[in-house]
Amino acid sequence: MDSVDLQVLKSAAAWLDEGHRVVLATVTETWGSSPRPPGAMLAVRGDGLVAGSVSGGCVEDDLIDKVRACSLAAERPEATIYGISKEDAQRFGLPCGGRLQLVLEPVKDKATIAGVLAGIDRHELVARRLDMTTGAATLRAASRTDVLAFDGQVLTTIHGPRWRLLIIGAGQLSKYVAMMAQALDYDVVVCDPREEYAVTWDVAGTTLLRGMPDDVVVELQLDSHSAVVAVTHDPKLDDLALLEALKSPAFYVGALGSRLNTQKRRERLAQFDLSQGELDRLHGPVGLRIGSKTPPEIAVAILAEITAVRHEVPLMTVGNKAIDAEATQTVCR
Repeated sequence: MDSVDLQVLKSAAAWLDEGHRVVLATVTETWGSSPRPPGAMLAVRGDGLVAGSVSGGCVEDDLIDKVRACSLAAERPEATIYGISKEDAQRFGLPCGGRLQLVLEPVKDKATIAGVLAGIDRHELVARRLDMTTGAATLRAASRTDVLAFDGQVLTTIHGPRWRLLIIGAGQLSKYVAMMAQALDYDVVVCDPREEYAVTWDVAGTTLLRGMPDDVVVELQLDSHSAVVAVTHDPKLDDLALLEALKSPAFYVGALGSRLNTQKRRERLAQFDLSQGELDRLHGPVGLRIGSKTPPEIAVAILAEITAVRHEVPLMTVGNKAIDAEATQTVCR
């Protein structure tokens, strides 16, 4: 599955190959409440066809009109701000008076777009550097700690799977988690040494490892951009992964199971060389409390919780089940 912004690049590359004029819009900064974060992209074809979104529909129509009329970023990159005044915010529908800064780039060199896509296919992180004066773009290797940067003269965007998800178990639930996680820009790795599960794994774009879970966790050298979720229901496999993952810098470690099984798991893990702080990092029962029953619904709940933790959204518990603390109130940022 393609993420939204990956599809933007693929559409831009295809349109360039067909000989169309293409303007690439990138969100570089936001103020107040903005629907899309920095790094979000929109590709506008010369005739007005679009792919992606930079504002959830608030400013896209205006951008399309200006690209069609060649009145914005006709020859070289330009930066523009929407919602700079209260009147603009109301005109373009930006919520709560929000503002966003965009860089508009008339794409001249399709080689760098193709290079970014090739790097992503190899599961590599790629930094694309755009010179605002000349419009020239260059590529370099990037790391997970690199972020979008714009100083008015140079725009550097990061492309590829900055986030990684390790799933322990290759069962039915794991397939839904893996597919949805790829749409959220995760590089998905699945670990399952069991032959009967590994031979039926068929989710494209993922990596299947057959080693023992504790060895795999160590070999992957999990960092702060990594998440781990164990879903085998087999303590011999799940616990092995959790023992190592809880000692790693991974931003999220969770395991599937009932409240009773979760308590028993904590008691087992407490017998090993884990501190209380490390034990407290375990999310379980895994997933937000949304009433999920089917494998796809459970996958949504799991990824919702991972997303909340990734974005540092406060969570609270009801009956030992995590819920989004902000979902209980209306918040206008």
